[in-house]
Amino acid sequence: MKYRTGFISAVIFTFALGAAPSRGADVFVYGFEDLPLMAGLSQVVGNSILFDTPQGRIVQASAVGKVSQSAVLQFYSETLPQLGWTIVDETEFHREGETLRVEFTTQDQKLEVRFLVEPTAN
Repeated sequence: MKYRTGFISAVIFTFALGAAPSRGADVFVYGFEDLPLMAGLSQVVGNSILFDTPQGRIVQASAVGKVSQSAVLQFYSETLPQLGWTIVDETEFHREGETLRVEFTTQDQKLEVRFLVEPTAN
């Protein structure tokens, strides 16, 4: 009986978590363990690259949304330093031997944001 009650509680808890609305700060860009996906952006499925090299990792992912480039730049310039990234300029950040670049294109009246991490050139 205890097993059944515990199982039912676990199922209810799982569904309750799944039903909760997600916020931008709770969702991370696929391939990045600590790069939050800004609210208003949706990950482009199947457009991610994860590659390890002797020099370090290469990660690329894209997201799209009806957001402005300035809003994206503001979000990441405020968020990334809290995660240990140093701002080089508005679209480039450094942390622990890695460079993160944020690039933009417009597609079908939506902003596409591309995130690229690669080893920092020395």
